Amino acid sequence: MDAAFSLLKDMWVLGFEPSSPTFVSILSGCSDSDSDSFSFWWQGMSIHCCLIKLGLVYSQVTLANALMGMYVHFSQMEEARKVFDLMDEKLIISWTTIMGGYVKVGHVAEAYNLFNQMQHQRYAHSDHPLEALHLFRRLVRTDFRPDGPTVATVISACADIGSISIAQEMEHYISLNGLEFDLQVQTSLIHLYSKCGSIKKAQEVFQKVADKDLTVWSSMINSYAIHGMGKEAIDLFRKMTTTEGIIPDAIVYTSVLLACSHAGLVEDGLKCFISMQKDFGITPKIEDCTCLVDLLGRVGRLDLALDTIQGMPLEAQVQAWAPLLSACRIHGNVELGEIAAVKLLELSLGSSGNYVLMANLYTSFGKWKEAHEMRKLIDGKGLVKECGWSQVEIGGRFHTFAAGNPSRVQLANIYKMLEDLNFTLQEGSCAGQAVTMNNDP
Repeated sequence: MDAAFSLLKDMWVLGFEPSSPTFVSILSGCSDSDSDSFSFWWQGMSIHCCLIKLGLVYSQVTLANALMGMYVHFSQMEEARKVFDLMDEKLIISWTTIMGGYVKVGHVAEAYNLFNQMQHQRYAHSDHPLEALHLFRRLVRTDFRPDGPTVATVISACADIGSISIAQEMEHYISLNGLEFDLQVQTSLIHLYSKCGSIKKAQEVFQKVADKDLTVWSSMINSYAIHGMGKEAIDLFRKMTTTEGIIPDAIVYTSVLLACSHAGLVEDGLKCFISMQKDFGITPKIEDCTCLVDLLGRVGRLDLALDTIQGMPLEAQVQAWAPLLSACRIHGNVELGEIAAVKLLELSLGSSGNYVLMANLYTSFGKWKEAHEMRKLIDGKGLVKECGWSQVEIGGRFHTFAAGNPSRVQLANIYKMLEDLNFTLQEGSCAGQAVTMNNDP
């Protein structure tokens, strides 16, 4: 580190202004050092002064995180907090670094306060749920005892991970800390188990809740919906409204419509869509309209789906044309599919996914020339479809992969497993619906 800092000073003397990555490297070196010597801390302080003069420190998040990490390493939490508070942008690592520092020096209450702030700003629901869970685990190893809303938020974040072992860990924590009767916690736990694929465990949690409120019922109905259990969702909805006398809201109606869509229950879906307006005065949201179009499209009622879209406000149509286009591809209606594709591209310019949908439509109908032209258009516009990643948990470890991703060591085994699944599907009752293994975007 001394040699690196000496080179940095030589750069200044020779008139070269170090780049941001250079500063980050030096600061990271100070933080990664095994020594807590005063000289490394002083070097980090000197760099902080340089960054202030250059006007860089608070505007560049990587620099600010590196600087904050240096102060945390030396337990200088007052200085670390100043950097954190003045940052123009905060990432999940910014929050975990500062909170980890407070835990390190024993200021658990301050870490807890920041954890609650992070929840309110929805960082726990960001693309980094594992980091939020890791921080929660660090906090509970201290004297920190989170309240119900905090635990519920962490559980909701865990739902994005989809790990059954984490779900069981959270349920065990709930039991040990007397949160079994917290409705917000139980609602989140039902959702967590359903997202992990364990509808049976979600049902068990639901049955144990004594005084169920609307959110608990809604969570279980939504669980049935995402598992394609339309009849169960409708039966539970009727029990809630008729037997229990609970008045539904817009959220639970969206779940019922989703359940009808996934299960192809057209008549029930239409009745639900009419009832929410007529019986309860609930104005359908964009999601409700899209669910209705998807439902009609799945069962081949394409003309009625088209009429439904044309009766929607313009802002709702943007999302509704996509499920109609997919339905046209499934049911072989190329004429209506082209109409839907044109409308979709008019209303949502720049969305690569819509162009890919249209290209796939042409491909499925054997219109190779049109499909090729659409692919050329995608390339010409510089559109890139964001890669979709799959995640699997094996032995407590998470593995992610994408179609055609050559970086995975186990890629051959993954494709072998998919081939076995294909064979099983073709041999069983699901023949004709086998998995398509291609690397197309």
